[in-house]
Formats: sequence, C-alpha cells, structure tokens
Amino acid sequence: MLGGAFGVALLRNGLGAGLMLSVFLLLDRPRFSMKTTVCAYIFFGIFAVVLYSVWYLADVDHFIRYAGPLTVPFLGGFCALLSGEGIYLSLYKIALGFYFLAVCVFCGVDVARWWFGGNMWVDIAVRICMIMVIVFFLVKKFRRRFLENVDLLREEMDLSGAAILIGSIGLAAILAYWPPIHVFSILNIIRIMIIMFMAGTIQYVIFHLYFHRGKEHSYKAQKQLLEMNEKLLQRQLELAKESEEEAARVRHDVRHHCLLIADYARSGETEELLDYIRQYVRDVEDTRQKRICGNKAVNSILSVYARRARDEKIKVTMDAAVPEGLPVQDIDLVALLANLFENAIHGCIHSGGRERKICLCVMRKGHKLVIRCKNTCAPDVRFDRGLPLSGDGSGVGVSSILKTASQYDGETDFKVENGFFVVRILLNLPERIPD
Repeated sequence: MLGGAFGVALLRNGLGAGLMLSVFLLLDRPRFSMKTTVCAYIFFGIFAVVLYSVWYLADVDHFIRYAGPLTVPFLGGFCALLSGEGIYLSLYKIALGFYFLAVCVFCGVDVARWWFGGNMWVDIAVRICMIMVIVFFLVKKFRRRFLENVDLLREEMDLSGAAILIGSIGLAAILAYWPPIHVFSILNIIRIMIIMFMAGTIQYVIFHLYFHRGKEHSYKAQKQLLEMNEKLLQRQLELAKESEEEAARVRHDVRHHCLLIADYARSGETEELLDYIRQYVRDVEDTRQKRICGNKAVNSILSVYARRARDEKIKVTMDAAVPEGLPVQDIDLVALLANLFENAIHGCIHSGGRERKICLCVMRKGHKLVIRCKNTCAPDVRFDRGLPLSGDGSGVGVSSILKTASQYDGETDFKVENGFFVVRILLNLPERIPD
C-alpha cells in the first residue's frame, strides 16, 4: 500500500471489490433474477467498500496485512449465497477473482514504486487499466466458454481441487498484501512475478483438468447412448425377423384353413363352419401383439425391452399413457426409457430373488411427463451423494439419465423401498420439441 487519505482508500477498495464482484458475476448463474442479483451486488459492494475504508483509517497496519485475505470469505461468502452453482465451483470463481485482485495490487504498487517514486495515483491508474483488461478478457474470451461448460465443471469439481485453489490464493495473498515479505528489489520482484505466474497456471490447469474430465464423462455417456441405440436396433431387427417368420407360417397355415373351410362349405355344415371361423378369429386376436402405448417411439422402446425382460423370466407390468406429438425428442425418450429398462433388467438379474418384477409407469400430466420405474434389486445397492453406483462404480447409465432430464429442467430421485429399486423422473415439457 502507498498510503493516502480516506477518499483514496475508498477508491482503492472500490476498485478491488468491483473487480472481485464483477469476476464472480460474469461467470455465475445466479440463484435469483439478474436484476435482483445486480442490485444486491451494488448495495453489498458499497457496504463492503465503506466498511474496509473505515478499517483503513482506524488501523492501517492491520488493514494492510489482513484486508486482502479477509476479502475472500467476506465477499466470496456473499457471492456464494447468491449463486445458483455448487460450493466447489463458487470457490473456483472466488479464487479466480482474488487472484486477479492480487495481480492488480502487486503490479500497481510495484510499478508506482519502481518508476514513479511511489506515486499513489500511478498505482490507482495501473489498477484501473489492469481491471479493464481483465474484464475485457473475461467478456470476450473466457465467459462464453466457461458458461457453456459450467455443468461439466460443477459435476467434476471436488474437495481436492478446492484445497489446491485455496492454497494458491493463500500464496497470492501473502505475496501481495504482506509488505515485510515484499522487499523492494528487482530480484524479489522477479521472484514474486514467477510465483504469481505459477499460481495463475495452477488455476488454469485446474480449470482445464476438470473441463476435460467432464468432457470425458460426457463422451462416455454419449457412447453408452449409442450402444443403447445399437442394442435397440438389434432387438428391432430380431423382432422383424420373427415377424417375417411368423408371416411365412401364417401364409402356410392359410392354405390349410382355406381347404377346410371349402370342405365345410361343400358339405353344407354351416354351424361347424361358423364355429371354426369364430375359433380362428379368437386365435388371431390372442396372437396379435398388443400395443403398449399410442406414442410410436415409446411403444417401440417398451416392446423391445419388455420382450427381453420376459426372456429373462422377469414379470413386467407397464402403464404407458403417452400420446403422439409429445414435445420430447425421440432420442431423449430412448436415453431415458432404454437406460431405465436396461438398469432394471440388470438389477433383477443380480438381485438373487426367485420372483423378479419390473413395474413401469409413464404418463403425461399437463406440461409434465412423469416416469416411475420399480424393479427387484439386491439388498446391497450403493449410493454416492444420492445417486446409485453400478457394479463397477461407473454409473454411466445414471449420468445419461441425469443429463437427459436436465435438458428439460427435470427432477430425478433414486431410492430403495422394500426390496425394490425405485426411480422417479419428472420432465417439464416445453411448448415445442427442442432443436
């Protein structure tokens, strides 16, 4: 710090608070409306700036040492409360904002001391210029990519990444805000610049690490969806082949039926002929495949997997009241129902029980699609943060269900009840099919 009156402290604190709040808000999806959030940021920022400036006048030494580090829990806690993201992602944005603030403080103070004899207005001018460059970079180069992949980052970020971020911003705080360590010499400035660069590199690497991990998991989910579609097509080909064989058998049997009908007609046995025709009609009705649902995509999916379940000696009960023209893409219905049925079949097979059941209910209620699947399961089903884990711990099918449901602002629920694994999915249907 290069000193200054209350107005100068007010200006410096305003620049610092404005930078941190701007970085967080630009990279955030707020819990409330943008208008409400911006107003809250402005009022809280003014309050924080005044509070810090009063502290500066009351105790300059302690302010210089502790104001920077305490900015993280103070401003960061406020931003996290208004954020609609998870705690780890909020920590990343807080760390990024504080790192930019530390760089501005370091550059402003040292440029002013090295070339301009410690002029405080040069310090402020350098900070303003750097803040403008940082905000421009975030808006033009970083913000769009960050928000496009924010869901991947939110799913992947964990405690270890948060600990590394806190350590890196702690290092930046020590270097930028504790003057006894910040000895003014060209060698020390170069050393600090290198450490600052390394701290920034750590944050950059963490961002790309979790970004690529999220991409990898997304690709795995897409790969599994393609495998599901392939299995579905194979089943449909099998059904088509069986239908063709059945049609050949029917054509062969029709010849015998015609001969017998002709014989009854020649002999004048009218009652026997009518009885035979009625019996033939009943046989045709009994062998005709029942339509499960009015929606062709849902009917196809459920028919294929219901047949597979019955091949595994699993009792299947279905109630699917889904009409045509549903504003959901067919591939999304495949992702949900195929994964649900596939997981249910595997759950029944590995349950070890004698009586194995799958109960599926799909229905539309207003602007919502409700899906409920219940299947026999083993007693040792494992959960992680409310989500079931597969046998190998991957749970890719579950992630595919979650991803598809999120596209329709849906809700999911997984639990075990009385020996049954129960999945509930609620989709908010849009007015038209998403592009």
